[in-house]
Amino acid sequence: MDAGDLTQTDDTGDGYAATYFTATMVRRPRCAPLNFDLDVDVCVIGAGLAGLTAAREIARRGRSVAVLEGGRIAGGASGRNIGLVAPGFAQDPRLVIARAGLERAKALWRLSEAGVDYIRDTIAEAGLADAAWSGGGWLSVSKIDDMPAMGRTAHFLRATFGVDCELWPTERVRARLKSSHYFQAIHFRDACHIHPLNYALGLARLAEAAGARIFEDTPALSIDPVGVRKRVHTAHARVRAGVVVLAGGVHLGGLMPALSQTLVSSTRHVVATAPLGAGVAEAIDFAGPVSDGVFAGNHYRLAGDRLIWSGGPAVNEANPRRAARRLRRDIARIFPQLGKVEIESAWAGTFGYAVHRMPQIGEMFPGVWIASGFGQHGLNTTAMAGNILARAIVDGGRTWQYFEPFELIWAGGSAGRLVTRLQYLLTRGQARAAARFSRRRERVKSRYEVEDARRAQRLWTRLAAEPASPEALAVASAADGPPSAAAGAAASRPNEPVT
Repeated sequence: MDAGDLTQTDDTGDGYAATYFTATMVRRPRCAPLNFDLDVDVCVIGAGLAGLTAAREIARRGRSVAVLEGGRIAGGASGRNIGLVAPGFAQDPRLVIARAGLERAKALWRLSEAGVDYIRDTIAEAGLADAAWSGGGWLSVSKIDDMPAMGRTAHFLRATFGVDCELWPTERVRARLKSSHYFQAIHFRDACHIHPLNYALGLARLAEAAGARIFEDTPALSIDPVGVRKRVHTAHARVRAGVVVLAGGVHLGGLMPALSQTLVSSTRHVVATAPLGAGVAEAIDFAGPVSDGVFAGNHYRLAGDRLIWSGGPAVNEANPRRAARRLRRDIARIFPQLGKVEIESAWAGTFGYAVHRMPQIGEMFPGVWIASGFGQHGLNTTAMAGNILARAIVDGGRTWQYFEPFELIWAGGSAGRLVTRLQYLLTRGQARAAARFSRRRERVKSRYEVEDARRAQRLWTRLAAEPASPEALAVASAADGPPSAAAGAAASRPNEPVT
C-alpha cells in the first residue's frame, strides 16, 4: 500500500503494535495478570530482553523469580527494533577509554562480545529457529569520503580491542550497496540480526522452563525498597521479594523517577516494505544489517525480499503515516533503482539512553538492581546486562562494577530533551552537508578524469595521423602512454552526462 494509505492502528487487538515482527511472530498463550499476593526471592519488573534474560539466568541458579510486565512480553522497544546484534556500545570507544581507563574499557568490550555470544548460543542450544540468527556481519558505512579516517578507526578497534573487523574501500561497498551515497565501511564479521520479538518470546519460554513466573498486564504501581523484604504493589496484588530488578527505562516513570529521569527519551520509526522481488539485488547485495550513522543515520536490513528500514530519531513523535512518507523518501534517495517502494507497515519504538551513552547496570539501593539505558546499542547489551545481574544477585559477582564510571546522571528533564533534539538537528545537518560535499567532490573528480582522458585521446589520434617530431614524442611521453580502452570509450561519448 502507499504510505499515505497507512492507518494509524497502534495494536493488533492483542496488545502488540502492528509491525512486521508481530505479523511474523510465533504466537503463545497470554500470561495471566497477577491477582494474588506472592513471595519470591527476586522480582523482575519489565519483560523486555534484559528482564527476561535476568529472570532466566536467576531461575537457572535456583532462585524463585516473578516477572511483572505492564503490557505484553517485549511489547515495547525490545520487540520493535530491527534486531541488530553487534559487539560494542553506542558511545565512541575512545571516549569510553577517556572516562573509564584503557583496562576497564577493554573489559567492557569483552562483556559486550559475551552478550553477542549469549544470544547466538541461546538460539542454537534452545532451537529458537524462529528467532533466525542471520549472519553476514554488520556494515557500518560512511557517507563521507575519508579513507584515512576509516582506516584509523578500523586499526584502532583491531589493535585495542581485538575486534574482528575489516575496512572496505568504496569500490567494495558499492558492489554490495549500490548507491553513490556510500563510500568506505567497516565490516564487523561477528555481528548479525535476529527476529527480536521471536527471540524475546523464546527467552520467556526458557525462563518459565527454568522456574520463573511471568505475569502480563500487571504494571508495578509502587515499590517500597526499604528493609530486607521489598514490597512491590500492583493493581490487585502485592509481591514481596528479597531483591528487585528494574529492567526498564523511561516507561518506569512514576515507579522510579530517580531512574527514568536519568534517561533521554527518544522515538524511532521503522517501516517494512512490501516484497521487492528479485529487483532488490539491484540495490542491496548484503545479508546483514547496515548502519550509515549511529545517532542521525539510517539502520536497515533485508527480511527475505522485504526491506526493514529505521530512520534517525523523530524530533517530534510523528504519526506512522507521516513517518512512512519520510522514510520512503530516504529509501528512494539512497536506492533510486528500487523505484517507488510500497510500505506495508510502519511503527514506532520509544527508548531511553543515558547522557553518557552507555548502559546503566548496577545496584541502585541495597537489594534494588537496575538494567537500563539500552537505547542506540545493539541487543547484545541486554543479554550482557541480564547475565551480569544474575551473577551479582546469586553468586555475588562484581562484574557490574565495571560500569561504575557511568553513573546515573540527570538527563535535564524537558530542557534536556529540547537540547537533545537541537543536537540531533545540528548533527543531522552537519552530516548531510558533509555527505553532499563528498558526493560533489567525487563528481568533480570524475569529470576532470573524463576530460583528461579525452585530451589524451585527441593527442594520440593526432600523433597517429602525423609524423612524430621529437617535441610531439616528449608530449606523448608526458601523457603516460596511449589511453586505455575505457578512456577511449569515454572520449567517444563527449556529450554523455557525468553522473
